[in-house]
Amino acid sequence: MISIDNVTKTYGEKELFNEISFTISAKERVGLIGVNGTGKSSLLKIVAGVDFPDSGEVTAPKDYRIAYSEQNPDLNPELTILDQVFAGEAPVLKLLKEYEETLLELNRVPDDTKIQEKLFDLQKKMDALDGWDASTNAKTILNKLGIEEYEKKIGELSGGQKKRVVLAQVLIQSPDLLILDEPTNHLDFESVKWLEDYLSRYTGALLLVTHDRYFLDRVTNRVFELEGGKLYSYKGNYADFLEAKAIREENEAATLEKQKNLFRRELEWIRRGAKARTTKQKARIQRFEKLDENLSSVKTTEKLDLSLSGSRLGKQVFELKDATKTYDSKVILKSYDLLVKPHDRIGIIGKNGTGKSTLLNILAGNIPLDSGERIIGQTVKVAFYTQENEDMDLSKRMIEYIKETAQAIHTSDGKTISATQMLERFLFPSYTHGTPIRKLSGGERRRLYLLKLLMTEPNVLLLDEPTNDLDTQTLTVLEDYLEEFPGVVITVSHDRYFLDKVAEQLLVLEGNGVIESYYGNYSEFLEKQVEKPVVRVSASAEKPVEEEKPKKKRMSYKEKLEWESIDSDIEHAEKRLEEIAVEMGKTGSDFEKAQALMEEENSLNEKLEYLIERWSYLSEIAEN
Repeated sequence: MISIDNVTKTYGEKELFNEISFTISAKERVGLIGVNGTGKSSLLKIVAGVDFPDSGEVTAPKDYRIAYSEQNPDLNPELTILDQVFAGEAPVLKLLKEYEETLLELNRVPDDTKIQEKLFDLQKKMDALDGWDASTNAKTILNKLGIEEYEKKIGELSGGQKKRVVLAQVLIQSPDLLILDEPTNHLDFESVKWLEDYLSRYTGALLLVTHDRYFLDRVTNRVFELEGGKLYSYKGNYADFLEAKAIREENEAATLEKQKNLFRRELEWIRRGAKARTTKQKARIQRFEKLDENLSSVKTTEKLDLSLSGSRLGKQVFELKDATKTYDSKVILKSYDLLVKPHDRIGIIGKNGTGKSTLLNILAGNIPLDSGERIIGQTVKVAFYTQENEDMDLSKRMIEYIKETAQAIHTSDGKTISATQMLERFLFPSYTHGTPIRKLSGGERRRLYLLKLLMTEPNVLLLDEPTNDLDTQTLTVLEDYLEEFPGVVITVSHDRYFLDKVAEQLLVLEGNGVIESYYGNYSEFLEKQVEKPVVRVSASAEKPVEEEKPKKKRMSYKEKLEWESIDSDIEHAEKRLEEIAVEMGKTGSDFEKAQALMEEENSLNEKLEYLIERWSYLSEIAEN
């Protein structure tokens, strides 16, 4: 067990946390949550021993080993990957490093007897310290994280590759406490899934900060929340945290009603699970949410209205015709056609280097095509959230910075929301609005920059990896905003949770200019990938033989008629269910009427289930 007692930390004039205490026991997996700027990374550093508190102390048993992977590692560019990965004080790490170096040396000079003798001695030590298991584990971790060229220098790696090297370094050590700051950044889906499985089997304790809420939910069994300089502890995973936080906020009269309702919606989302969030379940989920709102005893009238009007968007948004683009000798687009329509919600996915950000910049008009045509509608007003930090005047106060763009924004019913209200909505309390930007953390500045873009009242939002910079609470607020946003949203992201909530269509960049379209959310897409036919190899010919593809189905005349009317049928059924809910609330003691309404409701629910299944079946045929 490691114990943190009455720890206080300030950053400049800002107090991050005041006299907080907690313990982390063996096998506990703790997720640390908090809005950017509350001191999450600072607390991780204090626990890891790389920074010190202003007061209080951190105590642990003798020989208690901690390994820490920071968010933005500062590495020696002259070291090789091997040197960096095996740089550590643990005896087995030192032995592994010496063994790997000797092995490489022997490969260069295979006849040197001194090197052969040294290797033999090292092999004996490997036997004594179970080094072989550690070596196998190390190489497995490196390969799973996409690290294969051990002799490559750190200075030749990208930021994402450096992060993976540091992650591999701490995982290999198998410490008593593993501390990870945003471990899923720069990892593709396969690597994240492997890391989830690895940590689920990890025998030590874990303390981590992550914006990936699926990862947080599946890995943790305890959650710490930093808020207002205090630390709150919750048993369970992310879903349990959401429920407990909602209850805590109900009991705190000073908490704004809108935050409580936001966490309740977040809880319902995570509880339903990835499989429920498919396109064919959309109508069912929407119906559930409406019923839940009607039956809830909690009033929601104080919720800040975010039904924004935005700038008027015509029928034409973006169109690419026969578009070709090569960037740094890589083919990004090859005779590609794309039509973006009003109200589209598009996610762009693909492995690193396939050109996701380049495609977003082409749509924004920041990068020209090599050939082809980019057409943009006359009414399009774009706000582009990029990965690069905007140059801010650090001497300006937050409220001044926002009001430079607009004093207020407008809702669809003609009301206005002031800049002050929007700052509060995006988790900047009113007493902080006069704070100079220079005093904000990096994450707080990114949140402020996002809000400034939204204050322009765009009708097209382009988001490039927003989840890399924003905390889980801010992402929840952003998702809530996007749910009401009347325009087009196109986002590049590797975050499964965010894409599931935001995107209804995916552009899958396969590389070399190949782009596939998929209609549905990210979790559904990943399930389809797993279900793809396996390519078999013939033992005699040793050539891949693909399984026979099923013949494409075509709609019968009767099915075409059904397809044309099914949306209307679903809409009518849902509308009647809403009417029944209202009527049941007015029945009072009239039991017979209530009974009749309940029977009609059950019948309609069964009908709606059938219609949704039929819609799902027919839509698959229509897409073919």
